[in-house]
Amino acid sequence: MMRVLSVASEAYPLIKTGGLADVVGALPAALAHHGVTMTTFLPGYPALAAVTGNAKVVHRYDNLLGVEARILEARIGEHPLLVLDAPSLFTRGGGPYGDATGADWVDNWLRFAAFSRAAADLASGVVEGQDFDILHAHDWQAAMAPAYLRYAPGPGTPAKTIVTIHNIAFQGRYGAEIFADLALPDAAFALDGVEYYGGVGFLKAGLEAADAITTVSPTYAAEIRRGEFGMGLEGLINVRADRLTGIVNGIDPAVWNPATDAALPSSYTARTLTRRRANKRAVETLYGLDRDDGPIFTVISRLTWQKGMDVLVAEIDELVALGGRLALLGSGDAALERAFLAAAERHPGRIGVRIGYDEPVSHLLQAGADAILIPSRFEPCGLTQLYGLAYGCIPVVARTGGLADTVIDANEAAIAAGVATGVQHDGITPEALSHALRRTFALYARPDRWAMLQRNAMRADFSWDESGRRYATLYSNLLERA
Repeated sequence: MMRVLSVASEAYPLIKTGGLADVVGALPAALAHHGVTMTTFLPGYPALAAVTGNAKVVHRYDNLLGVEARILEARIGEHPLLVLDAPSLFTRGGGPYGDATGADWVDNWLRFAAFSRAAADLASGVVEGQDFDILHAHDWQAAMAPAYLRYAPGPGTPAKTIVTIHNIAFQGRYGAEIFADLALPDAAFALDGVEYYGGVGFLKAGLEAADAITTVSPTYAAEIRRGEFGMGLEGLINVRADRLTGIVNGIDPAVWNPATDAALPSSYTARTLTRRRANKRAVETLYGLDRDDGPIFTVISRLTWQKGMDVLVAEIDELVALGGRLALLGSGDAALERAFLAAAERHPGRIGVRIGYDEPVSHLLQAGADAILIPSRFEPCGLTQLYGLAYGCIPVVARTGGLADTVIDANEAAIAAGVATGVQHDGITPEALSHALRRTFALYARPDRWAMLQRNAMRADFSWDESGRRYATLYSNLLERA
């Protein structure tokens, strides 16, 4: 059995702010079928207290980048869990990355550098009884771990390393003044080390040091090699392109399954689609929407420029004019929140908005809405469209990243072949989104075609089986290079 340490800032069901948590939480079970024992390593946020209350202490630090800390051994479901218990860094209110107002913690560089240092210790023999073949770091918060293994490993043989980019827009960039407190040798502050445009780049450092790099879809792996998607790192990505792989995320059918979902008023399958109507009625009630036979669109998203929400809010009047309704769940930019709330006031009974996130409500929306709108400017993989497919909530998506890889456009050829699962559009413009909305209404007006789309979507296999196999193969290939 290969032993892998999965290092991340969040993991479902313990701590979640977005899709990263769903992926990290699902990987251990997905890989167990492929000869991999995966241990998840998380920061010791207050939300983890329920699983760390009686946890075993496996290591103590008197000085982990200037703070006292412990590594605790626990479990996340049936799988092993390690937690960095550093109260001065992680025991605080708000979220994992910022306070209750949404402002980032000013010491995030220290919090996640210490977390990465501890991960590198676990992966290089510092902690007795903890031995790993692979260190798999997720996003910038964990990306310094490969750099620590490269420049300051422990006494054992360092594990092979992988960095997975879930979103290259978030890089962990800080000023050069923090370098002195990272406990790295001077040689690390170099172009091929942690230095990045005169400062320190956490994600950049990990991409330089890692033995392999993955992204969460093949299309995104190609996109980040171009300037418009690479966010300044495209040069490095191209230099290391021989180490780059795109692996589409999966979803956990134990969590996202309309046949067994306890959050739904009415469970259903691809063969019992008429039972979705009860869920649609529940969405109407929850959001105060008019009850009629027209389609309900949903948005379950961060309300940001990246997600194309500025274009959507500009087209919302047309959506209503065409006979549609909208049920939105999300939060983000204050101006966009206000714009969607204003649209709801402008169109009572046609638009409902809930600012924030609610896991059961997100399940209900996938099960009760007819279509989910995802007009992202870039989308590394996306999970909401996968949930939509599983629940027969037809994705209407921009043709980018993982959206392009997972949704089959309902053009005439795909419809004739019986393989279409959604609606794609090129470009994030009012004209492109308007055209996609009109195509969606035309499909919805033909119940036979709409039901075919729903059945095709629900029969698509986006479980973790294939993705887990690809990760396991990547791990094996890394170890064979040793």
